[in-house]
Amino acid sequence: MRFRVRHISTLTYAAPVSRARFNLRLKPRPGTGQRMESESLTIAPKPSSSEEQSGPYWVTKTQIGFEAPIKKLQVTSEFVIDQAAIAPVEAGPSLERVRSEALDDTDLSDLAPAPYSFASRIATMSDEITAWATPLLAPGGDSVAAISALMRAIHTQFTYAPGKTNSRTPPQDAFTARHGVCQDFAHVMIMGLRAAGIPAAYVSGYLLTRPPPGKPKLVGADAMHAWVAAWCGRELGWIGFDPTNACLAGEDHIAIAMGRDYADVSPIDGTFIGNAPQSMASAVDVERLA
Repeated sequence: MRFRVRHISTLTYAAPVSRARFNLRLKPRPGTGQRMESESLTIAPKPSSSEEQSGPYWVTKTQIGFEAPIKKLQVTSEFVIDQAAIAPVEAGPSLERVRSEALDDTDLSDLAPAPYSFASRIATMSDEITAWATPLLAPGGDSVAAISALMRAIHTQFTYAPGKTNSRTPPQDAFTARHGVCQDFAHVMIMGLRAAGIPAAYVSGYLLTRPPPGKPKLVGADAMHAWVAAWCGRELGWIGFDPTNACLAGEDHIAIAMGRDYADVSPIDGTFIGNAPQSMASAVDVERLA
């Protein structure tokens, strides 16, 4: 299945800022069933420096810098990608086997289980989340079924509430309030899985939205999405679970990057000299191609 994605991010400052440096994570990392047909990254104003890097996780990062002061930055990422068909997964190895294989795996590459097995900057350890998730991940259960049960519990027990949280909201706060957005749900699920010894990663990307019957699709109405990749043993590897929609990640889920949590894959972050307030606006359009 082929998709065209256009993502425009606009950063505006109340006053010019100088010596700005940004990390852009908007280019899909190749592999895992995704084949890039074309891609472009347009930056205005033109940066003084630009360098593309890979890693340290499953991330393609473009570092850009500005020597002259800027008051506005617009980044447009466009690409056409071909998604391979995803075979349905009905069962997996036991949770004990997944834990054992993860502990025995000595690979440290960006898709190995080890980097995603421990607490990270945002997805820390929480006694409350561990106690809540443990009964759903009881020993002896099928790993895919148990992880799916945790995913469905988040979907049914939490309220999707845009505007109630933001990128700085700790997952513990979203868990206590039982509301949030896809980023919050992914972090809570990751923390529950890691506490049970299951490697879990945060996936940033896009999800094709479908308008109501008879209604046209609104250009720019899509947004970035987040879901969870759980490592289900050597044979199955990484499987995507979407707690926001209570489904396995399918062909409509277009992955951009995978890291330990949002901090590893945020679309844009950086630093500058100055103290001007800033605002950010994004417009995303995902189109299925013939």
